[in-house]
Amino acid sequence: MIEAAQFVEAARSRGFEWYAGVPCSFLTPFINYVLQDESLHYVSAANEGDAVALIAGVALAGKRGISMMQNSGLGNAVSPLTSLTWTFRLPQLLIVTWRGQPGVSDEPQHALMGPVTPQMLDTMEIPWELFPTEAEAIGPALDRALRHMDETGRPYALVMQKGSVAPFELKGSGAMPEKHALPVAQSKWTQRTPDQLPTRQQALERVIAATPAQSSVVVASTGFCGRELYALDDRANQLYMVGSMGCVTPFALGLALARPDLNVVALDGDGAALMRMGAFATLGAYGPSNLTHVLLDNGAHDSTGGQATVSPQVSFAGVAAACGYADAVESDDLAVLDAVLAGANGAADGPGVNGTRFVRLTIRRGTPDGLPRPTITPPEVKARLMRHIGAPAQAAELAVER
Repeated sequence: MIEAAQFVEAARSRGFEWYAGVPCSFLTPFINYVLQDESLHYVSAANEGDAVALIAGVALAGKRGISMMQNSGLGNAVSPLTSLTWTFRLPQLLIVTWRGQPGVSDEPQHALMGPVTPQMLDTMEIPWELFPTEAEAIGPALDRALRHMDETGRPYALVMQKGSVAPFELKGSGAMPEKHALPVAQSKWTQRTPDQLPTRQQALERVIAATPAQSSVVVASTGFCGRELYALDDRANQLYMVGSMGCVTPFALGLALARPDLNVVALDGDGAALMRMGAFATLGAYGPSNLTHVLLDNGAHDSTGGQATVSPQVSFAGVAAACGYADAVESDDLAVLDAVLAGANGAADGPGVNGTRFVRLTIRRGTPDGLPRPTITPPEVKARLMRHIGAPAQAAELAVER
């Protein structure tokens, strides 16, 4: 058994200062220790996949992070682990608790996940080893993890058995972010007919105009959103997500928290937002003022044939406001999008907006004919963006060459 401080301080000395996760009783000492150290950063994620996506955003900023979860949460994390961190080569350390380990009595819900946890990690090509339980084993384990992360740009896992870490008491409430008064959701509809709604292209043109390359990063959700942004103007400050549906907001949150000098815009879709609505609460609690959440809502899964979503029944601005965003508005008017983006750049709202802004723009269905797919690969677009924002991308670029 080790002390929480022994592992966390050894990790800190190797650059690990960012943590995100969902609690497990095995992880309690770590979380309690990190929460009480103001020089470390912990984000309580709505689910394990969001934690992985957030730490991937931290990695995009060129910093090291750790995702923590119970092994039952590996199911929630499969999508970002297989189509975000693996595909873009965004490394992170995983601490996965081993509930239901064969031979160890546990609750019935762990009866299947316990035995298959190693197989799941192997299947996802995530190297793993048992979490160190002796102080002298901590450094070598972290060094092996770092070697893999730096050489491949991909995650490494430590699987924690019961009783690995001594208890550490949580004092106080756990240092949650300060709360501000909840805004009132604003609806600014002009009652346009479907064929009068703005197109995705028109909305993306406004985003490009409002996000100067030298000071902004635009992260586009999977599907036609990223492809259309690429077709309009393939800039070095843009990243086009593939897969990992619904993860654009926690991913952008990780980048925005780790790089407060950048204006980060997350371009979301209605289907993706519906898939991981817990992320609204995370952004409401932790979202900084340099992050803007733009939801382009056409009421359809456009890239898979136009099947309808349930978005017309949802007030996304109402959800954002209730979750604690600093400002939340929805409209079918491009001028409203312009105003929110201008406010994010400090040109419109002025002082008093302390937190993430949200705008939902209802757009027309459909996509231009002949829409190309990006020819730049995910690792290449990641490495290009890291170079552009001055993040240390040498290891990532080596991974691209392999």
